[in-house]
Amino acid sequence: MFRGHSQRTQDPKGRLMLPPEFRDEVFANSPDGKLVLTNFDDCVAAYPLPEWEIIEQSFSKLNMADRKVRDFHRFFISGAAEVTLDKQGRILVPPHLRNYAGLQKDIILAGVGRKFEIWDQERFEAGRNALQENVDQVMDDLAEKGFELRF
Repeated sequence: MFRGHSQRTQDPKGRLMLPPEFRDEVFANSPDGKLVLTNFDDCVAAYPLPEWEIIEQSFSKLNMADRKVRDFHRFFISGAAEVTLDKQGRILVPPHLRNYAGLQKDIILAGVGRKFEIWDQERFEAGRNALQENVDQVMDDLAEKGFELRF
């Protein structure tokens, strides 16, 4: 599982050095170091290739007669790019994904379970601050939906 977050600097070519614990998790799931990056939630979502293949298969179970399903499928899958960790443990984020996520120089890599997210630092911090202001309401909403968080 990817967890925690790390501040990184993107080089002018769009390369990012993954933290060691993220690199280890990538290689544990994909021995050749392959990831699939895609656009989602105003950031770049990064999946080890085997996890991505499960997601692609899940789309075959959806009703493609539904316009919203087709639109999301097109957005999510067509934004995808396969990348491979280089010898220095870096990935190259393609320009279309850097543009989508508004990635500048300062980046946050956020582990969120089976994937990690690549955020522009200012967007990430703004989102965390907004959530902190409403955390009690969010927790109440989750509880109403049956989510139990055990501390």
